[in-house]
Amino acid sequence: MLRLRFDDRKFFKVLAAFGRGAEPSAAVSSTVAGILADVRARGDEAVVEYTSKFDGARLGSRTLRVSQAAISAAYRNLGVKDRRALAAARASILEFNRKGLPSAWGAKNLHGAMVGEKFDPIRRVGIYVPSGLVSTVLMTAVLARVAGCPEVAVCTPPGADGKVSPGLLAALKVAGVTEVYRIGGVQAIAAMAYGTKSVRRVDKIFGPGNAYVCEAKRQVFGAVGIDSLPGPSEVMIIADESARPDFAAADLLAQAEHGSGLEKVYLVATSALVIDAILAEVEAQPSSLQRAEKIRRVLADGFLAVEVRNLSDAAEVANRVAPEHLELLVRESAVRNLVRSVTVAGAIMIGNDTPTALGDFVAGPSHVLPTGGSGRFLSGLRVTDFLRRTSVVSYEAADVRRAAGTVASFAAMERLDAHGRSVKIRTKP
Repeated sequence: MLRLRFDDRKFFKVLAAFGRGAEPSAAVSSTVAGILADVRARGDEAVVEYTSKFDGARLGSRTLRVSQAAISAAYRNLGVKDRRALAAARASILEFNRKGLPSAWGAKNLHGAMVGEKFDPIRRVGIYVPSGLVSTVLMTAVLARVAGCPEVAVCTPPGADGKVSPGLLAALKVAGVTEVYRIGGVQAIAAMAYGTKSVRRVDKIFGPGNAYVCEAKRQVFGAVGIDSLPGPSEVMIIADESARPDFAAADLLAQAEHGSGLEKVYLVATSALVIDAILAEVEAQPSSLQRAEKIRRVLADGFLAVEVRNLSDAAEVANRVAPEHLELLVRESAVRNLVRSVTVAGAIMIGNDTPTALGDFVAGPSHVLPTGGSGRFLSGLRVTDFLRRTSVVSYEAADVRRAAGTVASFAAMERLDAHGRSVKIRTKP
């Protein structure tokens, strides 16, 4: 674990170096490029080989797709309590994301012409779901359905037995997804981006993944669209003396639990005493957790504690990091200003009673959020990401005459006389 003070002379240099640990190495980029090229060249044959190599599952091209019968059976065999949990989460996600649906509009511009926008669902989307992440199905596929995407294809890694977890298949049933492939990793991104005999290429790829999957999405961008670059999980907790140390520690450990070794866990606190109290809980709590070994590995290499002078400093740290999840465990009177000051977090959780896990599973907003500093220019997944926006313009003769002079000036300045003539010819008596 690394511990720093905001007023340390080299603080921002060390902070930047710590964050860079999540960036893909040259080796990762090279490996990803090789797999993408191989799948693009050999299709299903390469997909099957990499599935055997990385997942231990011996499949054939005819068994890459999960049958509808298997999806339905997984839902039927799921316990009533778990079915209700899926339904409850889906309801929250639907309610939140329906509010984000944009409407087509039209209005007259300064020339009297009609201008506006229309929104259409992306025709075919691909979703990557990491192994066993049941909630990610709902946090992605439900948004695609809200947007009205007619085709949704999901890729998810199989176990060594070639099977997909029953809970994940049941969630796919709840989300209304029927096209599912037992393909994981870079080969899944390649199959969706370039297409194979078994997997038709998609128009845009969504979903989180490990460093290899994130790098694969980066490299295929342009051949297809991508939602963002949601890689290994991150959390930052800003805490003052009002924070519950046991709550804060539990939330830090929850994000370290993903256990890839590349997660980033930040604690930013207004005093050394607050940090010490939370660290004592961080040391004590893992012993009762199933993934204690993985958690401790993340804490050893990916945990940074920062002592700041005040909450303004804390906001500056958050804006430098652009954390995926940001928890504000601070006095109520400070919340509004802190929320206003932090402009790059993927999601903000407010107060001692709002753990990140609520956002991960049931609150409503998607938990697919930008990581690795990409929150500086990307936002969390939302329903508009599954839509295409098209501008619409309609001029009549009188409107053209009102615009003609301005067009003529621009055509002259840019030496594009054909542009100018295409308008001028319409203004002749």
